[in-house]
Amino acid sequence: MTEQRPRYGELATPEEQRRAAGLEPTGEQAPAPIAVEPVGVPREATDPTVRRTHPVDRVVTIALLAYGLINVIVTALSYLDLTRVMNESMAILGIDGEFTNYAQGKLWGTVAAIVLIVGWSVTAWASIRRLRSGRITWWVPLVGAVATMLVASVCLAVPMMGDPAFVSYLENMRG
Repeated sequence: MTEQRPRYGELATPEEQRRAAGLEPTGEQAPAPIAVEPVGVPREATDPTVRRTHPVDRVVTIALLAYGLINVIVTALSYLDLTRVMNESMAILGIDGEFTNYAQGKLWGTVAAIVLIVGWSVTAWASIRRLRSGRITWWVPLVGAVATMLVASVCLAVPMMGDPAFVSYLENMRG
Protein backbone atom coordinates (compact mmCIF):
# COMPACT_ATOMS: atom_id res chain seq x y z
CA MET A 1 0.00 0.00 0.00
CA THR A 2 1.18 3.41 -0.80
CA GLU A 3 0.75 6.22 1.61
CA GLN A 4 -1.60 8.87 0.35
CA ARG A 5 -0.56 12.46 0.69
CA PRO A 6 -3.08 14.83 2.26
CA ARG A 7 -5.02 16.95 -0.12
CA TYR A 8 -5.05 20.76 0.02
CA GLY A 9 -6.70 21.99 3.22
CA GLU A 10 -6.96 18.64 4.98
CA LEU A 11 -4.30 19.55 7.58
CA ALA A 12 -5.53 23.11 8.14
CA THR A 13 -7.60 23.91 11.21
CA PRO A 14 -11.22 24.91 10.66
CA GLU A 15 -10.32 28.49 11.56
CA GLU A 16 -7.52 28.54 8.97
CA GLN A 17 -9.86 27.08 6.38
CA ARG A 18 -12.50 29.78 7.06
CA ARG A 19 -9.87 32.54 6.90
CA ALA A 20 -8.51 31.17 3.58
CA ALA A 21 -12.03 31.12 2.19
CA GLY A 22 -12.51 34.78 3.23
CA LEU A 23 -15.19 33.97 5.82
CA GLU A 24 -15.65 35.41 9.31
CA PRO A 25 -13.99 33.53 12.18
CA THR A 26 -16.25 31.18 14.10
CA GLY A 27 -15.63 32.93 17.40
CA GLU A 28 -13.31 30.34 18.77
CA GLN A 29 -10.09 31.97 19.80
CA ALA A 30 -6.70 30.51 20.35
CA PRO A 31 -5.61 30.43 23.97
CA ALA A 32 -3.89 33.63 25.09
CA PRO A 33 -0.13 33.40 25.45
CA ILE A 34 1.14 32.96 28.97
CA ALA A 35 2.97 35.99 30.32
CA VAL A 36 6.31 35.18 31.83
CA GLU A 37 7.81 37.66 34.29
CA PRO A 38 11.55 37.85 34.73
CA VAL A 39 12.74 36.12 37.87
CA GLY A 40 13.72 38.48 40.68
CA VAL A 41 12.35 41.63 38.98
CA PRO A 42 9.28 43.22 40.58
CA ARG A 43 6.29 43.74 38.31
CA GLU A 44 6.47 47.53 38.77
CA ALA A 45 9.89 47.58 37.11
CA THR A 46 8.72 45.78 33.96
CA ASP A 47 5.13 46.98 33.57
CA PRO A 48 4.78 50.66 32.65
CA THR A 49 1.06 50.63 33.51
CA VAL A 50 1.75 49.88 37.18
CA ARG A 51 2.50 53.12 39.02
CA ARG A 52 3.48 53.60 42.59
CA THR A 53 1.47 56.35 44.22
CA HIS A 54 2.88 58.75 46.77
CA PRO A 55 -0.04 60.99 47.81
CA VAL A 56 1.98 63.09 50.29
CA ASP A 57 4.72 63.64 47.71
CA ARG A 58 2.11 64.71 45.16
CA VAL A 59 0.52 67.23 47.56
CA VAL A 60 3.89 68.65 48.64
CA THR A 61 5.11 68.94 45.04
CA ILE A 62 1.94 70.71 43.88
CA ALA A 63 2.04 73.04 46.91
CA LEU A 64 5.68 73.94 46.20
CA LEU A 65 4.92 74.58 42.53
CA ALA A 66 1.92 76.77 43.44
CA TYR A 67 3.99 78.76 45.95
CA GLY A 68 6.76 79.08 43.38
CA LEU A 69 4.33 80.33 40.73
CA ILE A 70 3.02 83.08 43.02
CA ASN A 71 6.59 84.00 43.98
CA VAL A 72 7.71 84.08 40.33
CA ILE A 73 4.82 86.33 39.28
CA VAL A 74 5.38 88.84 42.09
CA THR A 75 9.17 88.84 41.76
CA ALA A 76 9.24 88.99 37.95
CA LEU A 77 6.90 91.99 38.00
CA SER A 78 9.14 93.76 40.52
CA TYR A 79 12.24 93.04 38.41
CA LEU A 80 10.63 94.95 35.55
CA ASP A 81 11.10 98.05 37.74
CA LEU A 82 14.65 97.20 38.82
CA THR A 83 15.56 100.78 39.73
CA ARG A 84 13.09 100.69 42.63
CA VAL A 85 14.30 97.24 43.73
CA MET A 86 17.95 98.33 43.63
CA ASN A 87 17.20 101.55 45.58
CA GLU A 88 15.44 99.47 48.27
CA SER A 89 18.35 97.01 48.36
CA MET A 90 20.88 99.82 48.66
CA ALA A 91 18.86 101.38 51.51
CA ILE A 92 18.75 98.03 53.34
CA LEU A 93 22.54 97.70 52.94
CA GLY A 94 23.03 101.25 54.22
CA ILE A 95 24.48 102.57 50.97
CA ASP A 96 24.25 106.33 50.50
CA GLY A 97 23.01 107.40 47.09
CA GLU A 98 20.61 106.11 44.52
CA PHE A 99 20.82 103.51 41.79
CA THR A 100 21.60 105.32 38.54
CA ASN A 101 22.54 102.51 36.15
CA TYR A 102 19.12 102.75 34.47
CA ALA A 103 19.89 101.24 31.05
CA GLN A 104 21.52 98.10 32.41
CA GLY A 105 18.90 97.93 35.16
CA LYS A 106 16.08 97.81 32.65
CA LEU A 107 17.84 95.25 30.43
CA TRP A 108 19.03 92.92 33.20
CA GLY A 109 15.79 93.27 35.17
CA THR A 110 13.89 92.03 32.12
CA VAL A 111 16.39 89.20 31.62
CA ALA A 112 16.06 88.19 35.31
CA ALA A 113 12.24 88.18 35.01
CA ILE A 114 12.45 85.94 31.94
CA VAL A 115 14.90 83.64 33.76
CA LEU A 116 12.39 83.27 36.61
CA ILE A 117 9.53 82.42 34.27
CA VAL A 118 11.56 79.95 32.20
CA GLY A 119 13.07 78.39 35.35
CA TRP A 120 9.65 77.84 36.90
CA SER A 121 8.27 76.43 33.63
CA VAL A 122 11.11 73.91 33.30
CA THR A 123 10.75 72.96 36.96
CA ALA A 124 6.99 72.44 36.61
CA TRP A 125 7.47 70.37 33.45
CA ALA A 126 10.09 68.13 35.13
CA SER A 127 7.92 67.77 38.24
CA ILE A 128 4.83 66.77 36.26
CA ARG A 129 6.80 64.19 34.28
CA ARG A 130 8.14 62.66 37.49
CA LEU A 131 4.71 62.69 39.15
CA ARG A 132 3.16 60.91 36.17
CA SER A 133 5.85 58.25 36.24
CA GLY A 134 5.20 57.62 39.95
CA ARG A 135 8.61 58.77 41.16
CA ILE A 136 9.34 60.86 44.25
CA THR A 137 9.25 64.49 43.13
CA TRP A 138 9.10 66.90 46.11
CA TRP A 139 12.78 67.81 45.70
CA VAL A 140 12.48 68.94 42.06
CA PRO A 141 10.73 72.28 42.85
CA LEU A 142 13.34 73.00 45.53
CA VAL A 143 16.29 72.33 43.24
CA GLY A 144 14.61 74.24 40.43
CA ALA A 145 14.06 77.26 42.71
CA VAL A 146 17.67 77.30 43.89
CA ALA A 147 19.08 76.95 40.38
CA THR A 148 16.75 79.61 38.98
CA MET A 149 17.50 82.08 41.78
CA LEU A 150 21.25 81.63 41.30
CA VAL A 151 20.98 82.55 37.63
CA ALA A 152 18.59 85.45 38.36
CA SER A 153 20.96 86.74 41.07
CA VAL A 154 23.81 86.86 38.58
CA CYS A 155 21.55 88.84 36.24
CA LEU A 156 20.85 91.33 39.03
CA ALA A 157 24.51 91.59 40.03
CA VAL A 158 25.51 92.90 36.58
CA PRO A 159 23.74 96.28 36.82
CA MET A 160 24.51 96.55 40.53
CA MET A 161 28.25 96.16 39.92
CA GLY A 162 28.05 98.88 37.26
CA ASP A 163 26.37 101.41 39.56
CA PRO A 164 28.68 104.17 40.81
CA ALA A 165 27.07 104.38 44.28
CA PHE A 166 27.43 100.63 44.85
CA VAL A 167 31.01 100.55 43.55
CA SER A 168 31.87 103.48 45.86
CA TYR A 169 30.34 101.59 48.78
CA LEU A 170 32.46 98.51 48.01
CA GLU A 171 35.64 100.61 47.74
CA ASN A 172 34.92 102.28 51.10
CA MET A 173 34.39 98.88 52.74
CA ARG A 174 37.85 97.70 51.63
CA GLY A 175 39.80 100.73 52.75
